[in-house]
Amino acid sequence: MSAPAEPLETVLRSASREVVIGHGRRFCLIGERINPTGRRIFQEQLRAGDLSAIERDVHAQVAGGADVLDINMGVPLTDEADLLVRAIRMVQGLTDLPVCIDSSVVEALEAGLAAYDGRALVNSVTAEDERLEQILPLVKKHDAAVIALPNDEHEIPMEVERRLELTEKIIRVATTEYGIAAADIVIDPLAMPIGADTSTLLTTLETMRRIRHDFGVNMTCGASNVSFGMPDRHTLGAAFLPMAMVSGLTSAIMDARAPQIVDAVKAADLLLDHDEWGSAWIAVHRARRDESA
Repeated sequence: MSAPAEPLETVLRSASREVVIGHGRRFCLIGERINPTGRRIFQEQLRAGDLSAIERDVHAQVAGGADVLDINMGVPLTDEADLLVRAIRMVQGLTDLPVCIDSSVVEALEAGLAAYDGRALVNSVTAEDERLEQILPLVKKHDAAVIALPNDEHEIPMEVERRLELTEKIIRVATTEYGIAAADIVIDPLAMPIGADTSTLLTTLETMRRIRHDFGVNMTCGASNVSFGMPDRHTLGAAFLPMAMVSGLTSAIMDARAPQIVDAVKAADLLLDHDEWGSAWIAVHRARRDESA
């Protein structure tokens, strides 16, 4: 087997804070809550121009330990670009955490990146030629980082080798054609629901191990995808993320309001020697003790 690739670090910034995603660093929690998908009341509020629920979501995720906040304003029959800009500006006024700008609409991504004061993470691009041509110039123009999924217009591949081929394509195109550093490409290794096929997670974990070895890039995934449709989803999430961390996952888009899952991640950081002297683990538990005193 060839020597492992040098591990890379992905730097995100708000106006006043820097967050670094890396293989030797504490796991990066990307709070998923500012998203109207599956939230009927939130969607109705956004259609009416009411963004007040975002404040509650920001505070809950910050309190839960989020390092970055994902912002998605994908509501049908709205001006998504306008909503996204308003949401980004609101979040920047509430917290100094960096943001992940989450949209499938190119115009909305462009507006959001232009409005953001910092270095954002873009969610996301695939290996489809058209999407690469649309998204990567925006990433380069605004000096952002980008989440990339190794699927194309033909398939979501279920084979590890095909996922690696598409990962290689994305990294090659981004670095050679658009001048984007490999460190700024965060691969989503495609975590699929185990409710449909309980063996699919083994493919994802092997994909993570191979991506870490072959490319050294950082990785993320939608952690809740794995448990979709299953009972007791927090227990599954708390088991999945430490396994994924050992395999090379360095961040996840997840529910930072779920203590069971967050605690599992923090414990894995400590056990993997990503929390020097256990300082973060001890600080969290001291704060809880003080709150309950």
